[in-house]
Amino acid sequence: MKRGSQSPKDDIRPEYDFASMQGGVRGKYTKQYRAGTNLVLIEPALARAFPNDAAVNAALRVVLEASKLVKPPRKAAQPKTR
Repeated sequence: MKRGSQSPKDDIRPEYDFASMQGGVRGKYTKQYRAGTNLVLIEPALARAFPNDAAVNAALRVVLEASKLVKPPRKAAQPKTR
């Protein structure tokens, strides 16, 4: 059989009538997406300790500043092998 130029079958079901749906807004989250919003899931115990994003950000800033004060240990010189 020779294959002709057939149009692709429309596989969207008739009950999915997007034109009749209300509340849909094109590009609703585009601004947040472009801003680089990150989503991080934390354990429930940590979520209780940090009730909002401001608390998490403050704690992470403290950790970042503390890490700048601590110098990593120097590696021991490796003996040369032949």
